[in-house]
Parts: sequence; structure tokens; C-alpha cells
Amino acid sequence: MFLDHIVHFIDRKPQIAVEEWKRQGMHAAIGGQHLNWGTHNALFYTKDSYIEWLAVEKPEIAEAADHPLTKLLLHDKTGFGTICLRTESIEELDNRLKSEGFETSGVLDAERRTDTGELIQWKMLFIQEEARSQLPAPFFIEWQESDEQRYEGLRKRGAIVSANEELAIKRLVFGVNDPEAAEGKWRKVLGGSLELPNCRLEFKRTEGVKERLEEVHFMNGHKRLSFEDGVYYLPKLGNI
Repeated sequence: MFLDHIVHFIDRKPQIAVEEWKRQGMHAAIGGQHLNWGTHNALFYTKDSYIEWLAVEKPEIAEAADHPLTKLLLHDKTGFGTICLRTESIEELDNRLKSEGFETSGVLDAERRTDTGELIQWKMLFIQEEARSQLPAPFFIEWQESDEQRYEGLRKRGAIVSANEELAIKRLVFGVNDPEAAEGKWRKVLGGSLELPNCRLEFKRTEGVKERLEEVHFMNGHKRLSFEDGVYYLPKLGNI
């Protein structure tokens, strides 16, 4: 499995996030709308993963949506929510998790409409749990096209430029009450290792109220940027 994306909840329009990161010298793009969930997003791509800034667009739809990520967004409102891991065999993963005692959502079909009207589709899988202060488990995605096809489409739509493909996320630091217990649970979920092919997962004792992802470290990331209750360590690029 690979890190696919980080979900960062924001309490502002996605376009404002795009403009803010543009001022910092970074190229982000509007993603689109999740019509069935009442949410919309902006996306910031690296060479093999991305940041999703997710916001409520239509509260009445979001509050009625029976969807784990929307429930977590409504609970947290801002800050890092959870992470998504990419797999090419989501049905097999679902079976493995169930065999190891995890209750899952089953494989879900998902889609969003881009700002140009294009329909993007994928499959998702969640470990069933309530939205609360404890660290959420990662969730999983299987795209309905290869990584090469997906990135070619992103280039054509202008969602990524060459500078994006020079960026990489090196490690993610989660703040938890019991690092040893959290590591054990996540090793079980991931199948043994916290060292993904494109990212390392680390756990430290938190000083906060909630257990959440606390820091996103990019490769060669030295500049600290705090944005919407999330902390990034970015490489020297543009005006940062």
C-alpha cells in the first residue's frame, strides 16, 4: 500500500486555500464537489500523493450523509482528519481486515464532479468507528484507472505542474496518548510495517486534546507552515 492522500479539514472555501498556497509559491487546484456528501475540496499534488483540503459546501446534505469521512469532518471542523492509503486490491484488503477482527464499511463506490464537469470515480473502504477524539484508522482507496493514467489526466487538467512532481512527502507524525498501542494497531491494519513505499508513519505522545495527525514532513522540508490547524514542513520553494 502507498500513501494516497492526507485529508485536511478546512472551514473556508477551497478556492481560498488554493489562493493562499499560491501566495506561498505552491500550485494547488480546485478538486470538485462530492454531490452526495455535501462537501467540496481543493487538492495539492506531489509526485505520488496529495493533500486534500476538504470543506462542507451544503450543511444539510453533509449532516444527512451516512459517510464516515463526512461525519469526521462535521466532528472535527478543522485540522488534519485522517489519511488514505492506496491499494490495487481493495476487495482482498476488506477480506483480510474482517478476518483479523476489524469491522468494515464494505467496499463503497465514490465519485466527485470536477469544476469542468468531469466525473471521477473510485472505490473506498473504511474501518467502522465513531467520530471521536481517538485517532481515526486510515481508510483505503482503489482508483478506477492506473496511476499513470490518473496523473496524465491531472496534467491535462492543469491540476499539477512540473514543480508538483518534484515534491514528495517523507513522513507523517501522529500525536497519540499511547504511541506503543497506536503503532501496534496500525501495524495490524497495514499488514506489519509502518514504512510505506512512499512515506514513513511515526507516532509520538500528544499534548493536545485529540489524537490526530499533527505534522506533515516533505522531503527536504525545513520551513514550518501552520495552516488551518495543521502543520507542514515544506522544502524551500517559491516564497516559502
